[in-house]
Amino acid sequence: MKKDFGITQKGEYASLYTLSNKKGMKIAVSDYGATLVSILTADKDGRIRDVVLGYDDVAGYEKGGAFFGAIIGRNANRIKGACFTINGKTYELTQNNFKNNLHSGLDFYSKRMWKVEEADEKHIMLTLDSPDGDQGYPGKAHIEVTYTLTDENEVTIHYHGTADADTIFNITNHSYFNLNGHESGEVLGQKVWIDADTFTPSDEETVPTGVILPVEGTPMDFRLMKTLGRDIEEDYIDLKFGRGYDRNYVLNGEGFRKAAEMLAEESGIRMEVYTDLPGMQLYTANYVEDETGKGGARYHWRHGVCFETQYFPDAVNKPQFQSPVVKAGDAYDTTTTFKFY
Repeated sequence: MKKDFGITQKGEYASLYTLSNKKGMKIAVSDYGATLVSILTADKDGRIRDVVLGYDDVAGYEKGGAFFGAIIGRNANRIKGACFTINGKTYELTQNNFKNNLHSGLDFYSKRMWKVEEADEKHIMLTLDSPDGDQGYPGKAHIEVTYTLTDENEVTIHYHGTADADTIFNITNHSYFNLNGHESGEVLGQKVWIDADTFTPSDEETVPTGVILPVEGTPMDFRLMKTLGRDIEEDYIDLKFGRGYDRNYVLNGEGFRKAAEMLAEESGIRMEVYTDLPGMQLYTANYVEDETGKGGARYHWRHGVCFETQYFPDAVNKPQFQSPVVKAGDAYDTTTTFKFY
């Protein structure tokens, strides 16, 4: 189902596409930013809850700066010094987070109109053509993002990209989840499990230092499910620098596997996260401040949590991390799934 989602400040007409499955679950995706606007799923009593933060129309997404439901590219997360070198040539990006680059801004993919190539009740494929030099990156790139809603209550996001020069591809979705409902307030009482024995500690600007540390004996350990709030106020440097959880986890295993799980006991809704990528940023909405969202809901810090699957932040500048550089003509191809119970 397609409906109007408003008109951008440039006069572009945005649309909202709704997918549904036989169990009554629905998701909504806009062609503005290829944004995941809503996930509607039943709680333990059969009541439908929208479990991602967002806005009512395109104007909210144009104005908002928290990346609700956003597709982030070409590179998600941070690049130190807002520069990198590929094949001996240095490329400069915008310094939009201290002296670093965050989410490839300021000309974000999430603030652009995407082209809908395919759409039905089960899936939608959106594409974006990014010219050589766009955001400072080398190579003309073609990017495809496909959302699929299965009858097993899986929201699958498939990313595919190619370019005519060696370039970075590290695309993610920045949805903020609150399994009690987007309007329900803090998520600190909701439980999370992450299959990661190690994480990448970061400096005061949230850029990884390059070392990898064990989570054991630290507040970063989610190998046994615990509430997000249990350790978030601990006197621990990586929590202090981030004002809460905002760190990359080194996921155990390889290939497409279960990486994380979230549970809200009040609603009874449980979500599992699957990915084939090496890392995942856990972010507890530490910089969301008084945003007016869907239905007039007021969002504040720690009202949602992101599970951003990714190559490690600043991997392009750290040879000990798996490289996000894709060779000219090769395909960037990755899948992340959020499964609901």
